[in-house]
Amino acid sequence: MTPFKAPLDDILLSLSLATDGMDVPDYDAELAGEIISHFAGFAEGVIAPIDEAGDREGCHLENGRVRMPAGFKDAYDQLVEGGWQGLGMPEEFGGMEQNALVNAGCSEIFTGANHALQMVTSLAGGAARTILNFGTDAQKSTWIPPLASGEMLATMCLTEPGAGSDLSRVRTKAVKDGEVYRITGEKIFISGGDQDLSAGILHLVLARTGTPEDGVKGLSLFLCPSDTAAGRNTVSVTRIEEKMGIHASPTCQLAFDAAEGDLIGKEGGGLMAMFTMMNHARLDVALQGVAHAARAADIAATYAAERIQGRNASGPVSIDQHPAVQAMLDEQQALAKGGRVMCHSAMVAMETGNRLLTEFLTPVCKAFCTDAGIRSADLGIQVLGGYGYLKEYRVEQTLRDARICAIYEGTNEIHALTLATRLLRMDNGAAADAFAEYVAPRVSAENLAAWQAHRAKVSAASNPAVLAGDFMRVTGLLAWQAAWAMLDGTTPDNTRLAQYVRQRVDAVLG
Repeated sequence: MTPFKAPLDDILLSLSLATDGMDVPDYDAELAGEIISHFAGFAEGVIAPIDEAGDREGCHLENGRVRMPAGFKDAYDQLVEGGWQGLGMPEEFGGMEQNALVNAGCSEIFTGANHALQMVTSLAGGAARTILNFGTDAQKSTWIPPLASGEMLATMCLTEPGAGSDLSRVRTKAVKDGEVYRITGEKIFISGGDQDLSAGILHLVLARTGTPEDGVKGLSLFLCPSDTAAGRNTVSVTRIEEKMGIHASPTCQLAFDAAEGDLIGKEGGGLMAMFTMMNHARLDVALQGVAHAARAADIAATYAAERIQGRNASGPVSIDQHPAVQAMLDEQQALAKGGRVMCHSAMVAMETGNRLLTEFLTPVCKAFCTDAGIRSADLGIQVLGGYGYLKEYRVEQTLRDARICAIYEGTNEIHALTLATRLLRMDNGAAADAFAEYVAPRVSAENLAAWQAHRAKVSAASNPAVLAGDFMRVTGLLAWQAAWAMLDGTTPDNTRLAQYVRQRVDAVLG
């Protein structure tokens, strides 16, 4: 087994490239490097060692409560003691108030070390951002401090049976009852819906205050704590899903039985408030894909350098000397490193207020990088051969864990449809123009012209959904090539890989 080692140098290089020449508010590269380096050591020493055992043990539902695998509570306590739960939250509420790019570096490392634990803990930051943007002063002072301290973790409760991506079908109801609302309904696929790590849980629940005929306009967002002044809130776990991967992350089905909730924002404004949490989560999921791509690449490269098979004129050789294996290793590295720069560039756009580029890049990063994580893990198994198919080498767990990333936070097919419809039309094409302006200095004129031709074809189509998958593919490839233009020349190996990526993209777009 190859122990987890954080790809620290690659992360810091990517952040340096993405921020070069950009005036990113509150970003200090030296401080970012120190913080991310410190977290890398913590992840390697504390979080990663419990990943394999947690995958084997999984979570258990006992007497209506979720029990996490052995060692997870102790690791979480150390995470909290280090202040990591409040990394991106405001200082006035007990957080470190670090830039989103610092959070991105730590989040990728966290996923690579232990995706399941990262999933359970990561939604607290999104909940805090939602409360900051839409909450009252009282809600901010009540809920953000326990989220920052780690006393509370958070969930995002959208999905219902029969109402997955189509939120207009949400049937969970919220009825005003004096100063509070009473929430009744069922939610499924709730990551961290219950756990025994934190003292409490803050559920962000999308519920209907209007009629079914109001569609998404009748949805509101509520803060629904696991405990109230009167005791345990009426939120119960009815089951834990048995999943393909991330076994140590409890994916719960929750029942709300007139549970006490507090409206955040305005009635009917739930979708807007929830998307504040979801948009950031989508870039975080993109980085989960990057983390899996990098982890699989490291396992494969380590194994290939040690595995002796065949010989050349000088004698026996390791399998990384065989062209077929080297091609697979190159693809893994190219996917991981390029995807990382794509994500960091999207986050720089977000931090610098480039709304149109952020909107356009976010689904592209989510789809490309999560597919990259799956592809790299699959390649890793192939490089290891029969050993890759065994649990011992862990790359099969990487594939199982990575697979969910292309599904949750909106399937990649839904993001492709969004790109081919709403985003191409946004502000009369201004979002797509912002993307073209971003990639233009970094790709060939021929490839950009080919992408513009695809764009025009999709825009003119009577049914753009038919072309959405192909358009997402060529857009992701162009963004990947732009990322590698930034990486080109940074190291001899990156120069070689940049040439490899150019050839790959030219073969499709050239």
